[in-house]
Amino acid sequence: MRSVRPRDIRASIAAHSSALSATCEALRDAERVRPNSRPERRQPGDAVTLDFRALGVAVGHATDAAGATGLTIIRGIDAPLRGGAAVFGRASGTRELHTLSADHLVDRIDALMLTGGSAYGLDAAAGAMQWMEERGRGFAVPGGVVPIIPAAVIFDLVPLGRFDSRPTAAMAYEACDSASPDDIAEGSVGAGAGATVGKIAGPTRAMKGGIGGAISGNGTWHVGALAVVNALGDVRDTTGRIIAGARADERRIGPFTFVDAARQLASMSTPVAGDRLGAAAATNTTLSVVITDAPLGRLELGQLARAAGAALFRRITPTGTTVDGDVVFALAPATAPAPLGTATTAIEALAVAVLEQAIERAVIMARGRDGVPGLADRIA
Repeated sequence: MRSVRPRDIRASIAAHSSALSATCEALRDAERVRPNSRPERRQPGDAVTLDFRALGVAVGHATDAAGATGLTIIRGIDAPLRGGAAVFGRASGTRELHTLSADHLVDRIDALMLTGGSAYGLDAAAGAMQWMEERGRGFAVPGGVVPIIPAAVIFDLVPLGRFDSRPTAAMAYEACDSASPDDIAEGSVGAGAGATVGKIAGPTRAMKGGIGGAISGNGTWHVGALAVVNALGDVRDTTGRIIAGARADERRIGPFTFVDAARQLASMSTPVAGDRLGAAAATNTTLSVVITDAPLGRLELGQLARAAGAALFRRITPTGTTVDGDVVFALAPATAPAPLGTATTAIEALAVAVLEQAIERAVIMARGRDGVPGLADRIA
């Protein structure tokens, strides 16, 4: 994407875009002049196959291509959502996570944000909050509304792009504005723009991660999934074969051979191995979302998120480690919950299956950059 030359007004516009009280026009201007940053649903070479209309949600991406970072917004098309979450990693970075607990006062959310930029990226939620407030969408309080937007981050400050590139409030605003229930891009876009996998062997042997999705149904209910894969280790296909991860050498053109990160991690008893793991610490996360049209309550959604986590352990090895920030979110319409009995178990099984597909697609559709290869390079 061609960069826009700096303008004399950049500092003024940046100041507007960082403030929640900035006007809609200032946010749009900030997005136009920020180099290589844009709201995004389509990008040449990235798959546009997802259709989430049956789930009642819209998805929007915003990508800073030069900086190798971005964010993804999942919001109700025209209504709030109910949510739950399960944390599997021990290095997570989140915002408003407790609003997804069954005992929290607020029983609905307005959107969910998945973002790069590590903890810096959490500030971008201000733009999504403004978009919601302008439309009267949020938790009603005297005098107005307070939009409820949980968020979670991946660490993408290195090795791609620039360390000082972080998603902005302007990007979140535009991702909300451009969100669509179909025509949803996968690959190296949005929150997956700077994602990498296989970092346990060092950046020169890593591969490109990204964002992937899937949707399926059982004749009664639908379940969709999105996954932003930025893993320490390897991604496997349905047979257990490693398809992306820590490469055994520095060749940038496949077919690739892999060191098997889980096996290497289990044998890390030497100081050199320990130093390598230390260099990868706090740089890994897989963020996942499962979405259903079933009328589940907050307790059931928390259970759904926990159950869907099985997909991480089947497809990403290792996962949920001390240096991972893995989080699974579960979303459903904010309508009155209904008892579904054993149907909830079927929905959980469906969620595992579609999340497995989303994880695999996140690397299959990711294009390489900055010397880090991606599986989508072979079909360019």
